[in-house]
Amino acid sequence: MLNFCKPLIYVLLLSLLSTTAFAEQGLFWKAESNASKPIYLFGTIHTDDNRVTDFPPQVIAALKSVDVFMMEVEPPKDTSMLQMQDANLSAMLSAQELEQLYALADFHVMHRDAALRTKPWLLAVVFDSPRPLTPYAQDNLLMRLAEDSGKEVIGLETAVEHFSVMDSLTLDEQLAFLRKVLKRSQKIKERDYERLLKAYLKGDADKLNAINDQMTGSMLPAELWARMRVKLLDERNLAMAERMLAKAKDKSLFVAVGASHLAGETGLIAALKQAGYKLSVVKKQ
Repeated sequence: MLNFCKPLIYVLLLSLLSTTAFAEQGLFWKAESNASKPIYLFGTIHTDDNRVTDFPPQVIAALKSVDVFMMEVEPPKDTSMLQMQDANLSAMLSAQELEQLYALADFHVMHRDAALRTKPWLLAVVFDSPRPLTPYAQDNLLMRLAEDSGKEVIGLETAVEHFSVMDSLTLDEQLAFLRKVLKRSQKIKERDYERLLKAYLKGDADKLNAINDQMTGSMLPAELWARMRVKLLDERNLAMAERMLAKAKDKSLFVAVGASHLAGETGLIAALKQAGYKLSVVKKQ
């Protein structure tokens, strides 16, 4: 479970990617500056769909050409950070909700006892996927390719930093979020997946942000979502950009980060432009 526990803003399947879509519409960029090493910025999606994981030659070539592979977060080494301490969902949910939880745990190949101890916000994120999540998602495969190519692999943030935003939710807020997801049917999840898929295939990061904002916001109180969105995107983007730019002073980079972090005034594309980089979309060869 470790490799696919991601915060909501990009685990809700910022959907799929075809070679033409990201190359032509702007989800794969090269940033160049006279003062720093080149940076390849690749907007990722956390799914194992073969339309994503069959990487085109320009992606592989770019990754192999750099010194460092930077991914969004370092994989957590301590699984206890994903679990509640001295608490169990069996005492917090109704009998009907527990039956729904067990069915979804089985669907996502999670042991029921482990699911009962998992933090409610994390269960909500995992259970909102219309398909079982696996270790073979796009970002994980890029990491393995980087490792096989002998690249230095580092995270833009630590696992503790990564999970701290959602961990800041109160238990009641987490349970409310989980209950919202438990009420969502498989049909609705698949509909939303397809909606995001169509936007991603067009390679429009701004459109993806808008759709994701609407979908995620519908599952949390408006005030809470407004607060969480700042923390999940704006604040994290600033920290990621600072670390990426610092590393690029003496190392060439391939940065693989959730597509939702690319767009907007605080997105990584804007940060690179503000830092004086010239950006160009990497075209299909």
